[in-house]
Amino acid sequence: MSTPQRPILGIVLLILSTWALSSLDASGKWIMAAGLPLLVMCWARYLIHWILVAAVIIPLRGFGVFKAHRPRDQILRGLIMLFATLSFFSALRYLPQAEATAINFLAPLLVLAVAPWILHEPPRMSRWVAAAVGFLGVLLIIRPSAGLHPLGVTFGLITAMLFATQYIVTRRLASEDAFTTLIWSGSVGTILTSLLMPFVLPEIWPIFSTFGPKEWAVLMATGVFGALGHLLQIQAYQRAPASLLAPFVYTQIISAAGLGWLIWGQFPDALSWLGIAIVCGSGAVVGYIEWRQQQRARQADGL
Repeated sequence: MSTPQRPILGIVLLILSTWALSSLDASGKWIMAAGLPLLVMCWARYLIHWILVAAVIIPLRGFGVFKAHRPRDQILRGLIMLFATLSFFSALRYLPQAEATAINFLAPLLVLAVAPWILHEPPRMSRWVAAAVGFLGVLLIIRPSAGLHPLGVTFGLITAMLFATQYIVTRRLASEDAFTTLIWSGSVGTILTSLLMPFVLPEIWPIFSTFGPKEWAVLMATGVFGALGHLLQIQAYQRAPASLLAPFVYTQIISAAGLGWLIWGQFPDALSWLGIAIVCGSGAVVGYIEWRQQQRARQADGL
């Protein structure tokens, strides 16, 4: 049975998901600053995420939710997602949260730019122009005078390319149940990071011994906010069309900037905000153009 369409609720759920995902990013950045290695943080984030998602999905769908029609693509998506997670949190070690998040928004523009060759979609000048303008916005964010760490910028750009690849693979999984894709991606990351833990945990115990309730709570929050963010996203897209929700994805910049300011006192300067506005604006405009073209195509089919 399909979920009733409630566009306003879908928008609210999507905005809530951006705050949850930004809270995940902030929690991961904070706990790494407290001394926890990146790999251990990602393991905890994936494990807690997987347990919570499985606890919600399996009672609703049963173990049949694990049945994938394209298991190779599911594994590939999970691998790319894991590497993107590692790369993004590496970027967060060196970059303010708002700037790191803004660079990520180059990913959907990259997908649109290469869609004619990778996804065999018709070429459109609006997509290439939007991708070029968005890249100019990123260049403004990472300009030398911004004082951003070069290694953080490098990891940020790598993350954008990995996320773009993840989106492309996700399109190939469009026929799969969204919950199946969600649980498979979490399973791949959880299994791989868990296999590595016996080699690193003996060296990590001294760090864990210094953790108090606050540190353990923040570490748990990485998985909780990750699971909550993805589940809210799925609920949002079940209640409103993707074309309507597309512009609201960019509200994550607000949550990232707000948390960065509240926790670390980091806030983008005027030129960085201009670059962020260019990136978000190019994505929102091309999203609107795509929506208009879809509407015209549907009207033409209806005649």
